[in-house]
Amino acid sequence: MPVSIAMAGKGGTGKTTVSGMLIKYLVSRGKSPVLAVDADANANLNEILGLEVTDTLGNAREEMKKGIVPSGMTKDVFISMRLEQAVMEQQGFDLVVMGQPEGAGCYCAANTLLTGFLERLSGNYPYVVMDNEAGMEHLSRLTTNNVDVLLIVTDTSRRGLQAGLRIHQLAKDLNIGVEKSYLIINQAKSDPAEVVKEMLDSNGLELAGVIPDDEQVYEFDMDGRPTIDIDDGNPALNAAYSIFDKIIP
Repeated sequence: MPVSIAMAGKGGTGKTTVSGMLIKYLVSRGKSPVLAVDADANANLNEILGLEVTDTLGNAREEMKKGIVPSGMTKDVFISMRLEQAVMEQQGFDLVVMGQPEGAGCYCAANTLLTGFLERLSGNYPYVVMDNEAGMEHLSRLTTNNVDVLLIVTDTSRRGLQAGLRIHQLAKDLNIGVEKSYLIINQAKSDPAEVVKEMLDSNGLELAGVIPDDEQVYEFDMDGRPTIDIDDGNPALNAAYSIFDKIIP
């Protein structure tokens, strides 16, 4: 079974950037191939990884829902073929993008096939990294794999921290089998205040570490350059690597 790592956090906290750092870390540590899954409806993990999205799992699901199946081909064979086509293969990792949420109508059959495909696909990788939206429903609905590590990313704002604590509670309420949850404070200009530690302790959420605010990471983002290409000596990347060394099995 692969080690499944799910990322979550309020918008703007840099969780997708941290996802890219995690994928870079796993590949650099020889823990590849990695399956990267972009489960955020506002998909942009591909930009962090320097890839252009040409297809999504959602496209395949829509085609099946609309009955776009070639003559002489069963729905099962068609959806398997289309889902395979949506996998973007790279050196050390592969990326699949979920795509937009479904619209009106019943998607039960298509979602069941999609779930089965992800389960089979995940079995080919020692590590799966899922960049998730703030709510955990998308993860719960589209995959039945247990989550070994849930990394909740927040910035230094109180709203970001409160959102992280809500995600932690929601993950416990949903049946996704989270083994261990951690909080990562990103874009930090100083060490967390004592009140932050008290909030985490009272909610049973462990602080994995702090990633400092970094000008080079900001410049990469503004220039549209893949964060995965950032220098190995970058302070933010080094801080992220130190965190991953402690918590990634």
